[in-house]
Amino acid sequence: MTSRLKRILTAGLAAVGLAAALTPTTAAAQAVTLDVLYCYPSFARFHEPLAAEYMKRNPNVKIQFRAPAASYDEGHQVMLRSAVTNQLPDVYYAGYHLLGEMARTLAKRNQIVDLQPLLKAEPAAFVTSNYAPRMMSLAQVDGRQYGMAFNASSPIMYFNTELVQRAGGDPKNMPTTWDGLVALAAKIKALGGDVNGMSYDVHAWPDDWLFQGMLYQQGGKLVEPGSKKAGFNNAVGLNALRTMRRFVTEGGMQLVDWDQSRQQFGAGKTGILFSTPAHLKIVGDMVGNRFPLGTARFPLDDKAGGGVPTGGNAVVILTRDAARQKAAWDFVKFVTSPEAQKIVVEMTGYLPTNQRAIGAEFLGPFYDKNPNFRTATTQIDRSLPWGGYPGGQSVRIWRAQRDVVASVMRGEKTPEAALPELVKATESLME
Repeated sequence: MTSRLKRILTAGLAAVGLAAALTPTTAAAQAVTLDVLYCYPSFARFHEPLAAEYMKRNPNVKIQFRAPAASYDEGHQVMLRSAVTNQLPDVYYAGYHLLGEMARTLAKRNQIVDLQPLLKAEPAAFVTSNYAPRMMSLAQVDGRQYGMAFNASSPIMYFNTELVQRAGGDPKNMPTTWDGLVALAAKIKALGGDVNGMSYDVHAWPDDWLFQGMLYQQGGKLVEPGSKKAGFNNAVGLNALRTMRRFVTEGGMQLVDWDQSRQQFGAGKTGILFSTPAHLKIVGDMVGNRFPLGTARFPLDDKAGGGVPTGGNAVVILTRDAARQKAAWDFVKFVTSPEAQKIVVEMTGYLPTNQRAIGAEFLGPFYDKNPNFRTATTQIDRSLPWGGYPGGQSVRIWRAQRDVVASVMRGEKTPEAALPELVKATESLME
């Protein structure tokens, strides 16, 4: 076979997405198309360039993205439906809080791949040099490694340094408790005009990440261990509801959707915003030169036992086809490599899930020039798993919880009256 003919055949196979082997005399690998689904359309900004770079390095593999799901919760529903019709993608990026529910469901149908045998086949130092145990644990379910951490985040504080200073605050020493935070937000609101003191958009967040943040910062739990009982049917849950109501009544929070609140902050109309570090690049672009943007760690009322939920997603392999599974594992290793994680972090603000990425060879110089991006990395020692609920109703549970939380923040229910309703809405849907 001539070199020209080989090039024509290889290009043709890749163009139509067919898996075919070249002649035994060539070293070329089998052409493979990977069907991939991720969540949040805005995440195309890093998924697309990563796929392009991978395909450049591996011309025998085509990454074909499905239309992204609107959120982790929506993606989860797509996956459960696709499992029934046997139309699952080859690779999926699952939100951590729903990974357990999805993995247990798919494992019963032999529709998800345990990555442990693939990890064991790698060189001995592969895992220890690249992935910290805490990051590996984010994608473990029932003792099995069903995914690899791809994105990781913990909620952080964004603030307008000019408004903070005008209100008498110190941008270099932002409040570390919620009482202190609400007090500062009230002073910002008191500056007058149409400025909001703060924004904590738990009432409109697409998942329960910020809600869990208000429990975990007190040292609380989502579910009582080994039970189907809510872990917040106590003073922790009551205090969370009371604090979230105070955001509105004392902290000058306007109840709008999460995208609008982000836009208001970028326009200089809100003093303090709580959000994911994944929005750092977006928010920074919104702010521009309007004011100096600052970031700070998430306040903790329980300094010893409190923590923050680790948001983000794990990349999982679902295909049982040998050729596609081999390509999928190679793709997973690439997107979780220090090179790929550097790209993701610089485009977003996410925590790198590969520990080598933090070093001087990759992100060190970037963090030195962009200290706001470093803030999330200082919370790694307080990061906790983003939990889910027993059974298969985690999405419905949050939607029911969010209605109750929103009613408290609007002043329609007192925290005391709402807590039993919140617990009932949770426990009635646990299986």
